[in-house]
This record gives sequence, C-alpha cells and structure tokens, in this order.
Amino acid sequence: MTATQDVDRAAPAGPSFEDRVRRVADAAHRMRHHVLNMGEVQGQGYVGQALGVADVLAVAYQDQLRLRPADPHWDERDRFLLSIGHYAIALYAALAEAGVIPVEELETYGSDESRLPMSGMASYTPGMEISGGSLGHGLGVGVGMALGLRHRGVASRVVNLLSDGELDEGSTWEAAMGAAHHRLGNLTAVVDMNALQADGPTAGVLAIEPVERKWEAFGWHTVRVDGNDVPALLRAFDSLAEADADTPRVVICDTRIGSGVPLLETREKAHFMRIDEHEWQIARDQLDQGAQR
Repeated sequence: MTATQDVDRAAPAGPSFEDRVRRVADAAHRMRHHVLNMGEVQGQGYVGQALGVADVLAVAYQDQLRLRPADPHWDERDRFLLSIGHYAIALYAALAEAGVIPVEELETYGSDESRLPMSGMASYTPGMEISGGSLGHGLGVGVGMALGLRHRGVASRVVNLLSDGELDEGSTWEAAMGAAHHRLGNLTAVVDMNALQADGPTAGVLAIEPVERKWEAFGWHTVRVDGNDVPALLRAFDSLAEADADTPRVVICDTRIGSGVPLLETREKAHFMRIDEHEWQIARDQLDQGAQR
C-alpha cells in the first residue's frame, strides 16, 4: 500500500519487498536533500532530527498510510499526527514526496506568509493534522481521534509520531493506558528514539528504559527496530498485522541524529543545529556519496 494510492487494504499483493525497499530508500534520500535545502534557507534548525527520522517517515508516507494527496481532508484517510512540532521540517519533506504539497514550495520554509512554518501548524499546512508545540499531547489527541473514527464507523488508522523525550511526560502514559482500556487497534504510536533532548542526552534528563517492557505493561503490541534500516522498518510495520485486532501498537525506532551525513552525525550540539554557510554543500555531497556505496 502506498501513500499515493487509494486502495482497498484487502487488495491482491502489490510490489515485491525489494521494490518496496527501493521505493522507500529513494524517497528517504530525496527527503534528506529537501531537509538540507530547507535548513539552508534559515542557516540552522532541527536538521539532525529530520535526517534521523527520514527513513521512518518515508516508510509511513510511501508504504503504509492510505491518503489522497490531492484531497488532504478525505474522510477515509489515515491520520498521521506529528506531536513533535519542531520536526515539521521532516514532515514537510515527506508531504512533498507524497505529493501533498509541491516540492517547489519547500523553498518558502520558515518565511513570512509561508504555509510551512518552523513549527507544525495544522491551520497552515495541508496534511498537518494537529499543531505540535508543547510536547506530550499528541498521543492523547490520537486516542480521542481513534475513538471518534471508530464511533463513526470509519476504518481509518491513526498514527502518532512522538519523541523519546515525550515519554518523560505523564500525559503520554495516561493516553497509553486509555488506548489499551478502549482497545484501540486502529491506533499506532511511533517513537523516535534518537536519545537526545534540548537539555542533553535523554538518559541523563530522565531515564526511560526499559522502553519495550513499559509499553508492553501498558497493554500495547510492541516492536523495536533500527529506525535507519529500511528493510527492518518495513518488516516491523508489516509485523503489526500480527497483533490482536483490538490492541494498540507501538513501533520504537532507534535513530541516529544527522543520519546519512557524517558531518552532522558527529556534531556536538545537535538538538538545534547551527550550520556554517560552507557546510551545506559538504553535507549534500556526503549524503550522495553515502547513497552510492
């Protein structure tokens, strides 16, 4: 199932696994270029997180979500909730590759009167389901949305991308309990485990491991995967079909800040990156060199 097709989930088997891997990997590569191009407009930003989560978003928008790119408000669409508002740069790249917004519009990122503000705003951007700012709210919204869709008899899924830092928030775990209590099998949480927060390494701010056992104890079907390994990601998302139909699902994705660009993977202050003018082309060259290996 691809993001650019309106298809029945029970349709005959489509592309081969190898074709799916190629499609997702190619999209993720282009998305990383989009991120670097948008970041250069401002000279700084949450570029490291966006590069790290590109493979996860490529799997979501190229392989998993049911969408109509020309009709972002289609009632039967799957809902993708970005509760990490500062990851908007990453979602814009995914929306552009999915055909929801024009690639050319990415040049306006963060500019006055742009539909692409630096923090995600549902009122501005097609395909942006919720406004993300204060962290820890996304999963609660997802629970309410999943309940509402089920009540209306709409067979759509809700997918919430949240950060490992959001697991420090009590509201996230309240929502996790609510999802299990209401048996919301139409809800999937995707956790970006990049191990870094604004105040430092996640483990130093507030230790959250063992993450898998926590989610399992809260009644969720739990999968953990290397979030920068496209074949492993596809297998992880495919495996969600094995869960009980009434069980919420979570995919815990271990990602690397700056993935694909060695220059940025090793940057000391990586939560909000300031990148020198001459470094942007170096970053693009490194990205392309890595793709050619």
